[in-house]
Amino acid sequence: MTLRIGVIGTGMIGEEHSHRITNTLTGADIVAVSDVNLDQARAMVDRLGLEAEVYETGQKLIDADNVDAVLVTSWGQTHEEYVLAAINAGKYVFCEKPLATTAEGCQRIMEAEIAAGRRLVQVGFMRRYDRGYNLLKDTIDDDRLGQALMIHAAHRNPSVPERYITPMAIHDTLIHELDTFRWLLDDEYASAQVVFSKKTRHAHSEVSDPQLVLLEMARGTRIDVEVFVNCQYGYEIQCTVVGEEGVAHLPEPQSLTLRQDGKRHNEILMDWKKRFNDAFDTELQSFIHDAQAGTLQGPSSWDGFAAAVAGDACVKAQESGQIEPVDMPKRPDFYR
Repeated sequence: MTLRIGVIGTGMIGEEHSHRITNTLTGADIVAVSDVNLDQARAMVDRLGLEAEVYETGQKLIDADNVDAVLVTSWGQTHEEYVLAAINAGKYVFCEKPLATTAEGCQRIMEAEIAAGRRLVQVGFMRRYDRGYNLLKDTIDDDRLGQALMIHAAHRNPSVPERYITPMAIHDTLIHELDTFRWLLDDEYASAQVVFSKKTRHAHSEVSDPQLVLLEMARGTRIDVEVFVNCQYGYEIQCTVVGEEGVAHLPEPQSLTLRQDGKRHNEILMDWKKRFNDAFDTELQSFIHDAQAGTLQGPSSWDGFAAAVAGDACVKAQESGQIEPVDMPKRPDFYR
């Protein structure tokens, strides 16, 4: 059975996902699209050669009889509304991060999903599908390092737009690490602290950059994450796990070594989409297969909620300058 997908949000990531579903992946077709900018939606349909209807609103797309599943790639503030509507319609929904912009919004989504009686939501935490991160997780799970004592990590972007402000370093950037560390260590957060360094001259007036996020896990592992979103030289993700018996580094993306003009060098990616292209392919292919099978296996609404709770504590720590507790509720049995 071909899964008929409706896409809400036809910006950069919406078009990227629509392209891969149409040209790379199997088992699904894009049959409907919607965006607040209808001209943008129509232009995407034309560029990709889709046989898809353009709907005036996301709600009308969700209600369409020919839509089996929904892909939410719209502005983050709209995610909660569309995910709840898809749950109410009994349709599977893949939602890019964040699941909702607040932990309370994520809580409402979980409650609706639990009331529906089955998992209908997958969150776009693509790092769980990255080969390098899976090598790290296998090494931790196989106890090759002994207990994980510390993690050193960095999330660097060449630049960010004027609309990017200090809390977005948590909710838009660190959110991936907040999910990844929980998954790698199979543990929850206990506390968070944020320390600001000397500010780079490349950062605009509304963002403090770079910053260092210090996290403590419930079982004692300590984590430090450098968030530097105006680093200029490229897009780079680093992760090092320090264990009792050894140290494991996240593999570098494969790149060509050039010998030229008296220098030997490797190019560094500037585009985050290229860094995780294979992971995006794998996560969406898994969503398609799982929806066809009737059982979602990927990152759940609980994972979106847990990352949001930790993110809220980090933002509070940005404002207070103090170590803030992460008050994580008990995981509902529904998500065990």
